[in-house]
Amino acid sequence: MSAHSHVHGPEGEVRPPDPAAVARRRTAVRLMLLVLVPVGIATLVGLLVLWPSGEQTAAQRAAESFQPPGTTYPEATIASLETYECAAATGNAPAQVCARAVLVVAEGESSGDYVQVELSSEVVAEGIEVGDELVLNRDPGIDSGQVTYQFQDFPRSTPIITLALAFTLVVGAVARLRGLLALLGLVFAFFILLQFMLPGLLAGSSPIWVSLVGSSAIMYVVLYLAHGFNARTTTALLGTLFGLALSAVLGTIAVAAAHLTGLANEEAVQLLQFDPTLDFSGLVLAALVVAGLGILNDVTITQASAVWQLHEVSPEMGWVQLFQRGMAIGRDHIASTIYTIVFAYAGAALPLLLLFDIYERPFWTTLTGSVVGEEVVRTLVGGIALVLAVPVTTLIGALVAAAATSATSATPATAELPADRTGGAAR
Repeated sequence: MSAHSHVHGPEGEVRPPDPAAVARRRTAVRLMLLVLVPVGIATLVGLLVLWPSGEQTAAQRAAESFQPPGTTYPEATIASLETYECAAATGNAPAQVCARAVLVVAEGESSGDYVQVELSSEVVAEGIEVGDELVLNRDPGIDSGQVTYQFQDFPRSTPIITLALAFTLVVGAVARLRGLLALLGLVFAFFILLQFMLPGLLAGSSPIWVSLVGSSAIMYVVLYLAHGFNARTTTALLGTLFGLALSAVLGTIAVAAAHLTGLANEEAVQLLQFDPTLDFSGLVLAALVVAGLGILNDVTITQASAVWQLHEVSPEMGWVQLFQRGMAIGRDHIASTIYTIVFAYAGAALPLLLLFDIYERPFWTTLTGSVVGEEVVRTLVGGIALVLAVPVTTLIGALVAAAATSATSATPATAELPADRTGGAAR
């Protein structure tokens, strides 16, 4: 993160940055903290007030009745495999082949035991053979007194861990410390999501406030952790918070106007069975706010970086020129980001879109239906907030940069200042 903390002279010697530039950046940060400090305090208060008590929620209590107590998921190795035809061929559909497998349990209370499990045709179609590992569902049979096993899933620990290590190595090699700090920020984001936001939503807290407070806390930490405490990051944080607030306001209006019930998928219907008192329309709104975190972060940090780079090159430029030149970059970013949002959803919902194509429903009926319509509203609201965050972030950066220059021009630094430790103040 020190790539821009010094300047190379004509013969390669390292010189400290322009003292006036460092002073302008520090002044800019102080100006923006007048807004960010109160918002940060409000976020901390929100975390304290809304933090879940840890008591078991109604949904969690109801879920226990759907799963036998003491259920575990041990891995087991196939010792023998006997296939048989479980469904004859019909029309264009080929015959289905199932299997009866004997497995050796590898962990848990029954470690070393041999158990017999029936495998469906979908599992057999994956090409299983003797020696392969499977994840089983073990019911201890507290009520019946008989331990039973069923196929649960395929083990994926090895490929996931391998990919995670490869991802970490690639990020560390290319982005170095900044990339590794971004991964650390991601760990914090998941902590807030799993320990605050999800339990808070299940406990019946206001979805909009839980999502806003949690998202704000995440942005405060991940932005400064990944990009350093500097003018660029502070500008981006202000723009991101604006985008989150706008998403919440527009989302509240859109969810109500479109009559989104939040019950458009099987997962929501199952959650309804666990706890019908949950605010499912509010959950749609919370998902809308959380979904915009990553792309907002990307857009605002890029715009803030562009403005401060322009300001460092030409500190004499006024805020109007900075804004105009920054927006020239921002328009290109907006155009590419629109495609990112739309195609990300299209890829995630590809099986669903294939089903709609098979049913041959009218395009407009499909687009405005409850399943796709919910995602369309979410995408459009997030897109509006995202697009408007670009000029707002650019304007904040331009105004603060110009104000910082004015504040420091009357008393220019005469002494050589130390290099900015964050390594990104000019960016």
